[in-house]
Amino acid sequence: MKITSYKQNGVAIIMVMLIVAISSTLAVYISQQQNFWQRQIETQFDRTQARRLGLTGIDWARGVLADDLRANAFDHETELWTMRLPAMPVENGEVIGLIEDRQGRFNLNSIVKSGLTSPADLAKLQRLLSLLDLPVELADALADWIDLDAEIQIPGGVEDAYYLGLSRPYRAANRPLVEFGELARVKGFTPQIMNKLQPFVVVLPISGALNVNFISAEVLTAISNMSLSDARLVVQQRRGKPFTTVAEFKQHLPNPAISIEDADLAVSSNFFWITGQASVNNSQVITQALVHRNQGWPKVIWQSVQ
Repeated sequence: MKITSYKQNGVAIIMVMLIVAISSTLAVYISQQQNFWQRQIETQFDRTQARRLGLTGIDWARGVLADDLRANAFDHETELWTMRLPAMPVENGEVIGLIEDRQGRFNLNSIVKSGLTSPADLAKLQRLLSLLDLPVELADALADWIDLDAEIQIPGGVEDAYYLGLSRPYRAANRPLVEFGELARVKGFTPQIMNKLQPFVVVLPISGALNVNFISAEVLTAISNMSLSDARLVVQQRRGKPFTTVAEFKQHLPNPAISIEDADLAVSSNFFWITGQASVNNSQVITQALVHRNQGWPKVIWQSVQ
């Protein structure tokens, strides 16, 4: 009987030890899960705060642009809004912002007007591609991607028959581009080509004149009969004194034989790109927005929060 009693006591002790061990393990697990959930909640909260700060930064930039419109009738590279903002401290983080002009770049959507290819604007894009040592056939492919019909209208164009034959088939958009990244779906536009082209072009919903105070020498050459060397001279001249009128710009052209349509030129801008970076603790959010400043408060055309 004593032996049996000892065995029973031993089993009871082992059971108690097992229960204690399981309880301890469970307690540690619950504690770890609580810490994990708490960190998740804190991270989500920080990201939400960073997101709000980023969106607030876009609104702040829109206010700056609205004030600038009331202050003067032309836009140039030495205005205060063109300066990168220093990091502004906020609770547990900081915000950085940048406003960039987008009216000094060639609008890719301008090569199609009222659903049909515009030969004059298509030729301008072809000249720009040539200046950048890129295939001019890219302009034809883009025109067919944007125009309203599903028929190939120009020699280098492609429509549904090409895109449906790909390993992952899709159809041509047959509408204006919405944002620059969409070019990746157009025949011939590789990542390398897009990177080389991006500093000179923009995707805008409407066509507009190019601001001569921001236009690059390459784009200026593409829209005129100007040589690249003459265009670089004009760009260099404006750095000391921005142009206040189109007439003043034309007075500084180095060659009287240079021809540029007045309708293609402006000294003010309506479209701007806003970039913001907000961080709260270890969470960081980058906000980007294309805004249209016509009258009063600029309107957001396209926005991204990452």
